[in-house]
Parts: sequence; C-alpha cells; structure tokens
Amino acid sequence: MKLSVDGREAYAYTGGKAFDPALPCLVLVHGALNDHGVWNLLARWFAHHGRAVLAPDLPGHGRSAGPALASVEAMGAWLLALLDAAGVQRAALAGHSMGSLAALAAAAQAPERATRLVMLGTAYPMKVSPALLQAARDEPLRAIDQVVAWSHSTLAAKPSFPGPGSWLRGGSRALMRRVLQAQGDAQLFHTDFAACNGYDSAAAAAARLTCPVHLVLGSADRMTPPRAADELAARLKAQVHRVPAGHALMAEAPDAVLAALRQALA
Repeated sequence: MKLSVDGREAYAYTGGKAFDPALPCLVLVHGALNDHGVWNLLARWFAHHGRAVLAPDLPGHGRSAGPALASVEAMGAWLLALLDAAGVQRAALAGHSMGSLAALAAAAQAPERATRLVMLGTAYPMKVSPALLQAARDEPLRAIDQVVAWSHSTLAAKPSFPGPGSWLRGGSRALMRRVLQAQGDAQLFHTDFAACNGYDSAAAAAARLTCPVHLVLGSADRMTPPRAADELAARLKAQVHRVPAGHALMAEAPDAVLAALRQALA
C-alpha cells in the first residue's frame, strides 16, 4: 500500500489483505538496512487473523522515498505520521533491532496511541562498535557480510522462513545489498547504525509509556545479547520472551516468534 507521509511517498506491506483501519492495527518496523520483507510471514499471519497490518519501509529504505532519517526520535515521529496517513488512531507497535527503538520512540511520543509495544532483538544502549561504524561508512559491503555472520546463530536453521533448508545468510545478505543500492544512498547503513548508536532517551521514553511492553530476545543473539536488554526490561516493566535464535530471530525461529507475538498481543 502506498501512502503520503510528510509529503513523500511511503510504502507499507499489508500482509496480502486490503487494509481496513477499522480493525485492530499492528505496525511492524524493520531494522537497519532492512525493509518490510523481514516481516512477510508474520504480517501475513496477523492480516489473515483479524488485524490490519502495516509493515512499512522506513524513509530511504525499500519502496519509501528518502532521505533516510538520522535519529530514532525522527523515526518515531514518522511512524505516528504513517498512522495518520492510514487513518489509524491506535495501534500495537512491534519493531526489530533499530525498529524496536523507533517503536519505543513512537509509543513515548504519543502514549495514548500505543496499545502494545513489542521490542524484538533489542538492547539499550544499542551501541555500535567504532570499527563497525567505520566499515558501514567506508566499506558497507564488508559491513554487511560482518553483520550477516553475527546475526545468524547457525548455518542452517530448521525449520526456518521461508522454508526448511533455506539459505538464511544468503537471503539476508541479498536483502541488505538490495536496500543499500535501491536508492543510491551509499551511506544508508552508516546512517542507520549512527541512529542506533546515538539513541539515549530510553529512560525518558519508559517514563511516558502507558501500554504493556514485551521483549522478544534471541537466546543466541550476538548483535544484541539478551543481557544487554536487562536494564531496558526493568525500566519498561516488560515481559521477556526468549526464543532459540540469533539476531535474525524472525527467520531462524519463525514459529517461536509468532507464538511470542500472539501472546504479547492477546
């Protein structure tokens, strides 16, 4: 579905169903150098089980016009503008990695509009090493290879998405390269990582939230290790779900992530 958000074209995947703003809405926010495609399986399930789904491409990613947003707070404001454009008053917000911080920012900026907050593969602070930041700026293809290696806990997750035996690392690498090249922004990976690295408002955000919060963490995550979410979970008074996966938990453990999301949204 195409929308106009802040005067620029934005795309949101609706899970294969026509979007109905009268249904309970679920917004699914992707992470750094990703797009809506990381949510395909989950988006389709919820869209076919009574929810209106919006899995947007953030500005400068996928099919949404740039430029990319340089801060988590700006991403949060953009998500609220997306809801306005779609005619949605209240929604459950779920985000992965960078997207989890964007969802947190949106829920904090307009707490009355968030019915649930689900943060997947998250941490706070979400610091990026200086070496990886530099690689993302100067050698983004090498940075992609590093992140793909660190994000997957196994060479062949079974079952996985889209099916048992899928080459998850190759698919992730191809997606990130496509997102990097789609709009000709060679600094996109660095922009995303710098936004994560610079976000320091979780304490203030937590104080503003009024909705239930759930964290879904990969037990073998090396990008955002579960222990790195302990402070965040305490601040948010969140219920924590652990799944047997690395940082790419939606692909490595799709059934377990779906079960956690269903419980969080129940």
